[in-house]
Amino acid sequence: MSKILAVFKREYLEVVRKKSFIIMTLLLPFLMAAVMVIPAMLAMKGMEGKRVAVIDGTARLGSAFAKVEGEDPTEEFFGSGEKPKPGANAAEAAKRAFEMKIDYVAAPGDTKAAAQPYLDRLIGKDGGHAAKLDGVLVVPADAFSNPDAKLLYYSRSATDLIAQERLGGIVNHAVSRGRLAARGIDAADADRLLQRLRLEGVKITKTGEEKKGGELSFLVGFVFAALLIFPNLIYGQEVMRGIVQEKTERVVEILISSMPSMQLLSGKILGLAAVGLTQVGVWMTMGGLMALYTGGAAMLAGVNVFSYFNLGVLPWFFVFYLLGYLIYVCIYAIGGAISNSEKEAQQVLGPLMMVAMIPWMLAFPILQNPESTLATVLSLVPVFTPITMFMRVIVSEPPAWQLALSVALSLGTIWAMFWMTAKIFRVGILSYGKRPSLAELVRWVKVA
Repeated sequence: MSKILAVFKREYLEVVRKKSFIIMTLLLPFLMAAVMVIPAMLAMKGMEGKRVAVIDGTARLGSAFAKVEGEDPTEEFFGSGEKPKPGANAAEAAKRAFEMKIDYVAAPGDTKAAAQPYLDRLIGKDGGHAAKLDGVLVVPADAFSNPDAKLLYYSRSATDLIAQERLGGIVNHAVSRGRLAARGIDAADADRLLQRLRLEGVKITKTGEEKKGGELSFLVGFVFAALLIFPNLIYGQEVMRGIVQEKTERVVEILISSMPSMQLLSGKILGLAAVGLTQVGVWMTMGGLMALYTGGAAMLAGVNVFSYFNLGVLPWFFVFYLLGYLIYVCIYAIGGAISNSEKEAQQVLGPLMMVAMIPWMLAFPILQNPESTLATVLSLVPVFTPITMFMRVIVSEPPAWQLALSVALSLGTIWAMFWMTAKIFRVGILSYGKRPSLAELVRWVKVA
């Protein structure tokens, strides 16, 4: 046991003392936040002041577009009453994102001919004599009478979706209002009839407790799934790299002469598992302090943050983190033991890691429908269990027997892989030259 602790201490301290480890541990959360926040801010900034021309073949939508710049654009999506919470910031950001300058043109005749000068401005063919446009919306003349009429939105990008949806919402609201008015319904009554209702997801637990769901729970699921899988991949590669390096430098021959291979392997794996837990622990502490600050402000504003997140999932995070780590690291240890270089090990492990990443690739359908057959089956497949089952725990309540079975299957898989890894490790770390074939690996397991 003392030798395992010595290897554990060496592996742990060798990594945590590196400046790169300290810098990445402290800066990575901010870098990840920047990666997610800055593109969103730039996208919103790019919407501000967008200039669009509306060519109206009906000549009846002038009043609808005349008040766009003076009203809160979020009313089109959330109604004129209560705005989405947490209130002012979200509504103000949405308002800025939807702001645009409208050049309205009534064109009851040939809309195509009327739109052409504005299309020239859109693509810069007018010689720069007028302000350049970012988009042109063409409303057909039969929009009020023909239910199959189509709006056309021209832009320099096929992905100008925010402006496209915003303009489409304005036109459709005005057209529906006009159709109701044509049937004798007062304009004010028509507005009340057409007002959209807000939709809010609510998760109900088996005890009847209600918790807010929706986009935030989905995002939390992705964040925790990433925290679960990526540190495991990073430190699994550290194990592989360390084994390959020691094997190349013949250091392992000295180590293996002073202790059993099982103890050496155990010390390496547990040491780097502790490194990963240290890093994740620091990230979660930083995230917890930030959540405490923002949560306190939200609670003062009347928003119950605990209705969005269940603290009871945290113990399960650490359970499934350890289970997932021990499964992945055994795979990496085998790759390092049978390879003579890091490049060779990466070639061996590439296909295996692609298979192991299947739960991450299927994260969207799993989080969207955690009780589906796909999610249930994957959460009980040993190699996929830690990630898939934890994603289900975040967004739903899997039956207790499935949780217990997933943990038992993971522990059994870890024991079997540790046993097999130790046997391959015992022979592989002293083998040089040609990489062993699958048949040779089976023979190593039998004879070691």
